[in-house]
Amino acid sequence: MQDFTKIAKEVFDLESNAILGLKSFVGEEFNAVILKILNLKGRLVISGMGKSGHIGAKIAATLASTGTPSFFMHPAEALHGDLGMLTCEDALLAISNSGESEEILRLIPSIKARQIPLIAMSGKAHSTLAKESDYFLNVSVVQEACPLQLAPTSSTTATLAMGDAIAVALMRARNFKPEDFALFHPGGSLGRKLLTRVRDVMVSENLPLVMPNTPFKELIAEMTSKKLGVCLVVEQSKLLGIITDGDLRRALSAEKFNALACEIMTKNPKTISSNAMATEAESLMLEYKIKELIVQDGECLVGIVQLYEIGRV
Repeated sequence: MQDFTKIAKEVFDLESNAILGLKSFVGEEFNAVILKILNLKGRLVISGMGKSGHIGAKIAATLASTGTPSFFMHPAEALHGDLGMLTCEDALLAISNSGESEEILRLIPSIKARQIPLIAMSGKAHSTLAKESDYFLNVSVVQEACPLQLAPTSSTTATLAMGDAIAVALMRARNFKPEDFALFHPGGSLGRKLLTRVRDVMVSENLPLVMPNTPFKELIAEMTSKKLGVCLVVEQSKLLGIITDGDLRRALSAEKFNALACEIMTKNPKTISSNAMATEAESLMLEYKIKELIVQDGECLVGIVQLYEIGRV
């Protein structure tokens, strides 16, 4: 039986080399493209035919979800009316590995007549598309992974990587934050988590509260009845500490059956504001290897948030 893993590794080598080769092409022209996109009043419209079109659609989706208004326009449809999608405040990013795709080239006269900036992404620096463009991004590769050197493989990978480089550069320039990302992804689990605040998932009623002098037996009863796996030790509405089910087990192992709450509690427990993002609470709990965080607004105890509940978001 033929070992196909060798072929897979060869493809990975060829395509990774294709991406690394792009580093030599990135210079002032790339900076100029980023500045042009940043200063657009309209959208960055992306067009490409065939495999380049599929890559272009993915690049447009990445840009749109990371703060750069963008959409994909099929060049054949554009020739039959969809060019009306473009305004004079937009820019067109045209993708063609050969730089000679007929459908793309036929768009150029209309683009020029309307003075819409044209950014070309091609593997041929001397192609018609490259020469007619206002900005040119070189995505040429030494070798396709396809053994026939016919199917776009290394070249599409390189083009996709250049698109990602554009998207990330724009994100950095705009100081795009996780909260911004969440606003564009409200339907996904990641978006929901990034939009969720501690107050949305915390337990705020019927909290397990005990006094510093609460006996061991009563601690067990309080923790069991409230079903949160913790007790909060308070005095005159001031938080003194926390007792977890782990603290109780350790006390039982040490036969501290007559211990008071203040003797087994953890002082100065970790707290978080109810207005904090749920992701911040999750990070804190993972960092300190705890399953609960006490929620405090100023000196006011308002609830408990559990790692389990955040995981359900």
